[in-house]
Amino acid sequence: METDLDQDTEIFVHNRRKEEGEAASFDSSFLKYPAPTSIVTRISINNITINLVNMTGDFVSNPSFANETSNVYFEHSSGVRVDTNAVLIEAIRREYPQLHLTVTPTYACDLLQFAAAGKAAAAPIDKENDRLYVRHFLAPARRLDGGNGRIVDDVKFGKFLIDWDGKEYVVYIAEGRDGVMSYPQVRNQYILSSSVQATEKLLLEAGRFTGSLEGVVLVYDQGYWQKNHELWESIQSAEWKNVILDEDMKSALIKDVDNFFDGRETYQKLKVPWKRGVIYYGPPGNGKTISIKALMHTLYKRKDPVPTLYVKSLAGQVMLFFHINVTKLTNYSYGGPEFSLSTIFKEARRYAPCYLIFEDLDSIITDSTRSYFLNEVDGVRSNDGIFMVGSTNHLDRLDPGISKRPSRFDRKYFFPNPNHEQRVKYAQFWQGKLKENKDIEFPDKLCEAVSSITDGFSFAYMQEAFVASLLALALSDKEEGHHDADLDKLPLWQQLKKQVKILREELHHDPEEAMAALKI
Repeated sequence: METDLDQDTEIFVHNRRKEEGEAASFDSSFLKYPAPTSIVTRISINNITINLVNMTGDFVSNPSFANETSNVYFEHSSGVRVDTNAVLIEAIRREYPQLHLTVTPTYACDLLQFAAAGKAAAAPIDKENDRLYVRHFLAPARRLDGGNGRIVDDVKFGKFLIDWDGKEYVVYIAEGRDGVMSYPQVRNQYILSSSVQATEKLLLEAGRFTGSLEGVVLVYDQGYWQKNHELWESIQSAEWKNVILDEDMKSALIKDVDNFFDGRETYQKLKVPWKRGVIYYGPPGNGKTISIKALMHTLYKRKDPVPTLYVKSLAGQVMLFFHINVTKLTNYSYGGPEFSLSTIFKEARRYAPCYLIFEDLDSIITDSTRSYFLNEVDGVRSNDGIFMVGSTNHLDRLDPGISKRPSRFDRKYFFPNPNHEQRVKYAQFWQGKLKENKDIEFPDKLCEAVSSITDGFSFAYMQEAFVASLLALALSDKEEGHHDADLDKLPLWQQLKKQVKILREELHHDPEEAMAALKI
């Protein structure tokens, strides 16, 4: 196969600031995807044909420098380092003088992950002794889900052919750790193509893919952002029909969010900033988290899905000299909580319109971070499109400048312990769950009875009462009978009364400690 290439040899180095994130480890599963359907074997420039591939599959556009890039990398990695990037650019230019070269980091535009997702085809085109992979075992995410884990390759140095949109690209991937510190890691891609236009088109598409939040929730914890697919999966079952709240309040929560994301033009006409903040507060275990998840689910189902950014803590990590799998990591926080807040709002502005969640707001915004937080919320930078929600069990611990200033958090929604009607509905929820279980007798009148003995309980306490009772029944030898006429003889009711008594004693003894135990 032959192809005509232009003689554009301009070197375009595409880079982004390192603070945008870290390079991602490469999963060898991309090899399971189809390799390019055709491989350029020679190029024709001004009627001069140059061999690109020899019988072993090595791209060699200039025989005098065959495999020089690999040789230079290994020689360089074995000696004193100055600048890996500069060394490789020089070697690649000598080996491929006719092709256009673009250098871009993997953290913002990962071509192998792009191919692994089926968006392009990729195949290694170097010999085994010309590459450097670190192979390791990746355990299953959850042992309960089964599976034996898998073997993945972390590419330190390798050479690939990428086939996308009818064009082919030779891509070197190389990791460099230059300077006196081994961190941060730098993993760059050196892309060879016929023109800068072809490469930029590929980078735009792959960059959009790398930065997309499709099928993930972006979570900030331990000082960095990570894409969390497991959390995204969990919210798919968070339906409003399963959320037991006052109906007027439930409607208000939904309308508040929908009106905001549908109302950009209204905000513009009124000449007010298109931003909003709300606080969900009240005793733990009464629906704050499940309401947030239900709203996340609602927003993901919109015609134009609204992504969620979830903040769990501002605390960073103390980085020592150990290996980190960086497939999930971007934007490490080394500057303390202030830098974390800056990183959080920077990412929220990037993905706006978005749903920005601060879990346990009172533990995140402390006296030491309050002024910086307020500066990010009220400062000169635009927060258009950001709907911010903070949840807290202790509204009194929040600074009045946060909890009582409408321009920061405009509304507060109180999640109290459930009333009698809501406790009946919660018991009916469990009745529905156990409907198919023929071993458990759960008559309608039991729902009213449960509500009558759980006054002052949160939903979390009621859940514990049901779970403990059902486990006690399952472990006992007592068989269920039919006791519709006499509730006191019903085994489930007998167990529920026992568990409610135990829980009430715990609640009265130390409410804070008891609720903390339930959250565990």
